[in-house]
Amino acid sequence: MSVLDGIVAGVLEDLSVRQSEVSLDELKARAADIPPTVDPMPGFRTSEVSIIAEVKRKSPSKGALAEITDPAALAGEYALGGAAAISVLTEQRRFGGSLADLAAVRKAVDVPLLRKDFIVTPYQLWEARAWGADLALLMVVSLPGGQLEDLLGLATEIGLTALVEAHTEDELTRAVDVGAQVIGINARDLTTLNVDRTVLQRLVPQIPDDRVRVAESGVSGPADVADYYQWGADVVLVGEALVKSGDPRSSVGEFIRKAGSR
Repeated sequence: MSVLDGIVAGVLEDLSVRQSEVSLDELKARAADIPPTVDPMPGFRTSEVSIIAEVKRKSPSKGALAEITDPAALAGEYALGGAAAISVLTEQRRFGGSLADLAAVRKAVDVPLLRKDFIVTPYQLWEARAWGADLALLMVVSLPGGQLEDLLGLATEIGLTALVEAHTEDELTRAVDVGAQVIGINARDLTTLNVDRTVLQRLVPQIPDDRVRVAESGVSGPADVADYYQWGADVVLVGEALVKSGDPRSSVGEFIRKAGSR
């Protein structure tokens, strides 16, 4: 079993508990009662690099990263620093996140929110919508056959923008072919947790110009963001480097300034 397989197995176990407590009909009713989603595209299509700043307590590769007792306050700092969107990890076993974090952040900021999790079922997309997300992560590697297209279609139907993530050329081809408008290239191989920044350098330019290109993983500072931007990424998702920075508001601004503009 790969690292990713183990994570998804745990995600499905936790999901079964939530499904026993809250029905799909209840989720849909909750989603119908909240405000419409916020469109992230204007923030992603600017003359400068756009930053998705992440609320991230820990990771399988690095362990504990930061003690985040108030995710809403951290998200507020990200927004004040100029983040185009905020990513909230909701996987609890390996990343220490929760849907409660997503709800707290939603109450605190108006910028678009990404639910970052291992989404493999329609129920999880409805959860994302019901708890206030505007975007949801879909990983090609976890969605074989028609699952990717089906979940992308549902996300669009309920107002969520899908960040469709690839790591290989074959995965990128699938993302493009199903019509994903926001495509991420993850430098981290989630089956092994190894990071190879050359994957980004090679694949990001292959994403069609009419799609939003997102670089993920391998960011330790402003120079890495600048590299990704120069290699063709429109957006860079940053987690560890921000939660460990000590000054997330200033760090977001510094990442944007150091990358310059096209």
